[in-house]
Amino acid sequence: MSNKRSVLIIGAGIGGLAAAIALRRRGHAVALIERDPDWSVYGVGIIQQANVIRAMEHLGVLDAFLDAACGFDAVEIFAPDGTKVARVPSPKLVEGKPANVGIARPALQNVLGDTARALGATIRLGVTVTSLDDDGAGVTAVFSDGASGRFDLVIGADGAFSQTRSMILPLAESPQFTGQSVWRYNLPRTPGLDAMQVYNGPTGVGLVPISNEAMYIFVTTSEPGNPRYPVEGLAGTMRAKMAGCSPAIQAMAGAITEDAEVVYRPLEATLVSGPWHKGRIGLLGDAVHATTPHLGQGAGMAIEDAIVLAEELDRRADVEPALQAYRDRRFERCRYIVESSLAICYGQIGKGLPVDNGRATAEMFAMISQPI
Repeated sequence: MSNKRSVLIIGAGIGGLAAAIALRRRGHAVALIERDPDWSVYGVGIIQQANVIRAMEHLGVLDAFLDAACGFDAVEIFAPDGTKVARVPSPKLVEGKPANVGIARPALQNVLGDTARALGATIRLGVTVTSLDDDGAGVTAVFSDGASGRFDLVIGADGAFSQTRSMILPLAESPQFTGQSVWRYNLPRTPGLDAMQVYNGPTGVGLVPISNEAMYIFVTTSEPGNPRYPVEGLAGTMRAKMAGCSPAIQAMAGAITEDAEVVYRPLEATLVSGPWHKGRIGLLGDAVHATTPHLGQGAGMAIEDAIVLAEELDRRADVEPALQAYRDRRFERCRYIVESSLAICYGQIGKGLPVDNGRATAEMFAMISQPI
């Protein structure tokens, strides 16, 4: 079909860049803006599972993505004392390719950002939207640098605390603190690590390979009152949080030494249960379904959003029905991820029943293997 449109994407993170690629490959004109003038991302890694491998093939970036990543085909589950209780094989959704990868976040951004630009998307940094005027025929955007533009469609991919969501859906659900936070740090890769490893317990731990030499560790802790920790001393605080873990995990704590390299983030979650758009302005990724990282699917859901959005825009002559169809296809899948991840989170901190991580992981793999 020839429904080629001009699209403004607010937010040049994983979801926004994936949307730019998907839309440019279908011939739409794409402009991205990003409020961070440095376009910075956390230096630690991220896990990308089988559905993301499939999505990257769909986006036409799989080879570059895999070149920057480290593949593995299973998730291992451990009891709090370090006893291995399960090895869950991951489905392979692209023949001859790994089931999962770990990748450094800066490397992932480079793959997506370089591709988006090579395909002709424009990216402006240090810019936000000050107003969006949807008159039914298009949207006039006024930017923080004084410029303005006219677009057929605007997509807010600007994160859990989305400015775009607050502008168009001010009464929609907003992120709430779960009571748990996550600590991340890059470490030398443990010899023989050929899977993602997850250690259960009140303090949850995960190890994810991101290269032949490196892995990242994530540690989830109960944080009543949502405290904020100063950067000075952050490495020591993270080490202390690992004191009750298995001996193998405690042995890794000594290598956590650089305060500035610790990434600490309170875990917030939300699911917008109503519309994901208003008129010609829509939302994707964390702006409508921010999840905790317990199933490793936050970025994956945003990338899938981008693909489905591009498909629905090409199937329909009008923007609003396309945005509604996109939401209809995505809602239940994203709801499952948000609610299942929260169940694991709440089980770990005593706000819900404990969850069998091995079973939850296997069920998640089965779900994400289904077509989007």
